[in-house]
Amino acid sequence: MVSLTVELRSVNDTQAALGWAGGHTIVVDRPDGRAGGMGLGFNGAQLLALAIGGCFCNDLRYVAQDTGAKLGSIAVTVAVELAGEPLLMTGATMTVACEMLDGSDAQDLIARTTSITMVTNSIRNGVPVTIQQAASEGALGLKQR
Repeated sequence: MVSLTVELRSVNDTQAALGWAGGHTIVVDRPDGRAGGMGLGFNGAQLLALAIGGCFCNDLRYVAQDTGAKLGSIAVTVAVELAGEPLLMTGATMTVACEMLDGSDAQDLIARTTSITMVTNSIRNGVPVTIQQAASEGALGLKQR
């Protein structure tokens, strides 16, 4: 089993958060004017859509390498549907275009990738998420109140 951890912390003088994994960072925020948001980064729905599409882009390259296919450009669009209270993602549609350098149709490559793509298959299968309070805010470097 593989495990990874990401970290998020408040950004000073904003109500946004900075997230990182290894040397990569991303800003997470709400739209300008919503619950103190300043529109400085991606919101949750955008991050879900990016996770679905980004994972698929990576997995297209993995499957192409494993099968010896030569890929050119990739274009992926992900539309998510949101509904309810609390707001939940109720569906997503991903449209995929990829150029096969030998001129062949990409349908088989897309189908193979669909069968192994981690984020989409995890969402489809339902993944348990445990949320727990940290033992001590001081241990995380947060200010004590």
